[in-house]
Amino acid sequence: MKLRLLLCAFALSLSPFPVGAAALAAAKPNIIFILADDYGIGEVGCYGSDNYKTPHIDALARSGTRYTHAYTVSLCGPSRAQILTGRYGFRTGGSNQDAVREISPRKEKLIPTVLKPAGYVSTMIGKWSQFSLQPSDFGFDDYLRYAGSGAYWNTQEKLKTYVVNGETRPLRDKEYMPDLMHRHLVEFMTQHRERPFYAHYSLSHVHSDILPTPDSAPDSQDHYGDNVRYMDKLVGKLMAELDRLKLREKTLVVFFGDNGTGNGRADRATIGGRPLSGAKGSILEGGGRVPMIVSWPGVAPAGRVSADLVDSSDFLPTFAALAGAKLPEKTVIDGRNFAAQLRGETSGPRSWVFHQLARNWYVREAGWKLNQAGELFDMSDAPFAERLVTAGSETPSALAARQRLTAALAQLNPAGGIPDTGDESGRHAKNVEAKKKKERKK
Repeated sequence: MKLRLLLCAFALSLSPFPVGAAALAAAKPNIIFILADDYGIGEVGCYGSDNYKTPHIDALARSGTRYTHAYTVSLCGPSRAQILTGRYGFRTGGSNQDAVREISPRKEKLIPTVLKPAGYVSTMIGKWSQFSLQPSDFGFDDYLRYAGSGAYWNTQEKLKTYVVNGETRPLRDKEYMPDLMHRHLVEFMTQHRERPFYAHYSLSHVHSDILPTPDSAPDSQDHYGDNVRYMDKLVGKLMAELDRLKLREKTLVVFFGDNGTGNGRADRATIGGRPLSGAKGSILEGGGRVPMIVSWPGVAPAGRVSADLVDSSDFLPTFAALAGAKLPEKTVIDGRNFAAQLRGETSGPRSWVFHQLARNWYVREAGWKLNQAGELFDMSDAPFAERLVTAGSETPSALAARQRLTAALAQLNPAGGIPDTGDESGRHAKNVEAKKKKERKK
């Protein structure tokens, strides 16, 4: 027995983590995935935002790792599908906004279903409008959901009611939906604090409608800024609750944007006085490059800034690895397990990320981007500018990048997947036309 203890002590002494961190890394963490809506890097203080202050999100970044090159699909529905399935849209059929509703739990296994055999209990809180079935149909044990996007007060036609575990409830006067969501999450964490849990916390903020918050001054002229500040406040309140419940060191917290800044607000989402290239719904950098912060005290290095490429498909295999769960069998998982990078290791990061919205796509590595038309872009000034490399001007570096990225696209073969039924906007063509007719009648 004494020899065994000595050997254990010796093994721990060789660990790259302190003894406490090694133990935490070996345990099954609680996982809270905070998904901000229409929120790009130009609106986050710690990313250098000129116009928005986010002290609580910044504090979360100081407690963990901030990723500067995290990517997802530039529209809500396809992005959320990719996060939860770990698979690209040409495989699931969810490459445009409307097609996500066709995704079936019979064919696709989402994060809660993957984690459940490893002992996890799960909840989905907030926006769920892109999927046709209930969160429980996709493996969530608990949920609070509402219809539509940007849901805050019952003065909005789309938010007269919300649903908790199959029970439809009225949203009463002066009830603020983001506050109800926060309380539901706290109740869930309290109830399940003795076992590992996964919480998919899908925030209302900062999707339109942009309405006053409970903290807005009566004469406020910046309701959008009010919404950013209130979301930041909710992040701070959540961290305080984790401390109160003594769950902070047992919990991996991920803060992530579902796509870039919403259209019409990109002019204020500047960094160093410069707007990003593109916004929500575009295949430019500002559409798919999003904030990502990972905090897990004792495991994820505090105060670290990582330039490693991360793809939103990476969450499912990473969470599965941390939970000790098996990935779906006979299923291509596009995501890469980045648990090593999460712990601060430098080996084996992704070499490229893939983005598809409807019939447009690109593959992107650190300095270059190649789209479906074969156009190569120099990304050395990203996220602010993307310089097209014209024929005859390709340097040896550009030629080598083209070769690498062409090989990556050939490996994926997105054109050979499930055909996209939408148009260039990322929506089904018939729905775009219906929307235009509705607007003409107004």
